[in-house]
Amino acid sequence: MKRKKAKFAAAAGNKSATGRGHFFPTGRMMRLMPSMRPSKQETPPPETTAPVPMAEPVVPAETPFRVTCVDYCPDRVELREIADIPDFLAHHRPTWSRVRWINISGPHRVESLRPFAEKYLLHPLAIEDVASGAQRPKVEDYEGNEDSPGRLFIVARVVHMLDGKLHDEQISIFLGRNTLLTFQETPGGVFESIYRRIEIQGSRLRGHDASFLCYSLLDAIVDSYFPFLEYYSVRIEETEEELLEDPGQFTLQKAHAVKRGLLLLRRAIWPMREIIAQLLRDKHECLSETTLTYFRDVYDHCVQIIDLNETYHEIATALTETYMSVMSNRMNEIVKVLTVISTIFIPLTFLAGVYGMNMPIPENDWWWSYPIFWLVCLGIGLGMLIWFRRRGWI
Repeated sequence: MKRKKAKFAAAAGNKSATGRGHFFPTGRMMRLMPSMRPSKQETPPPETTAPVPMAEPVVPAETPFRVTCVDYCPDRVELREIADIPDFLAHHRPTWSRVRWINISGPHRVESLRPFAEKYLLHPLAIEDVASGAQRPKVEDYEGNEDSPGRLFIVARVVHMLDGKLHDEQISIFLGRNTLLTFQETPGGVFESIYRRIEIQGSRLRGHDASFLCYSLLDAIVDSYFPFLEYYSVRIEETEEELLEDPGQFTLQKAHAVKRGLLLLRRAIWPMREIIAQLLRDKHECLSETTLTYFRDVYDHCVQIIDLNETYHEIATALTETYMSVMSNRMNEIVKVLTVISTIFIPLTFLAGVYGMNMPIPENDWWWSYPIFWLVCLGIGLGMLIWFRRRGWI
């Protein structure tokens, strides 16, 4: 009995020691991983063995967790890939660096983001929004105090084309006084142009603070919508030409695909205008006056994109209505032809019915009655066609 109690105490100690350091999947992840869900028969009794903690999901090899750090000032820039994250977080920003930009790309989970949150005092609610990956574009102000600086948390959505379809992903930005952190699902993308601009000696980016870098990132995200608007503009023109020349079922599908893509762009860009307007309206300690001036240009781009998107969406809707009208007109033409044919055969059917009756008819004894019957039928048909033509019915 004493040995059993000792084993139970040791098992309980292991449980309390290991339960904090491991990540336990939620109920949704348990449903997605049925092979990792222990059955009732396999679960050992609590008084003999401690429960085994669930293994953390493995990051897919095609989207590795990648951390890039850029330190720069007007005279110097240093870009490096971070392999040892704990060692990197243990050191502060170099004294010569005016701005530090840390970009984390890959699958985001709360456990993997916790070291960055502890180092830079990021709010837990904001970290949950980063990990969810399905947030609506927004901006939140987390005020600072004597122990922690204030942070601006910005969520934006960037779009990209994959297998001929438009997809969007979340980009999260934390802006501090001298440090800016970004979180994206796939590496590179719209940020590649920012990396190149930072490497240029004497560029405007290297001469300003972290808030100007935040403006540059948001400006790159907004400007990335223009090529997709141009793409859908070409698709609309092609669909319109096909609709007028030879409409078919695929024409309607193309019009609906254009409308879906424009709706996705609309869901991404409409909140961006609200974000920029809020940044211009509610001043923050991390935003300089120079940056606020440049944000007006981003706001103008948002308005321009929204106007173009609404115009293209109305044209796509008009294409759908035009398709229905064209198909209705085609059906009317078919019905008109069938009606003309049926109308011509009404008197011919009457004559055939009369002279086809099984009863004595005087005309049946005349040798010329058969050719006369055909001449009368042809005359009636041609006469009706001429009449329809003069009335403009055919």
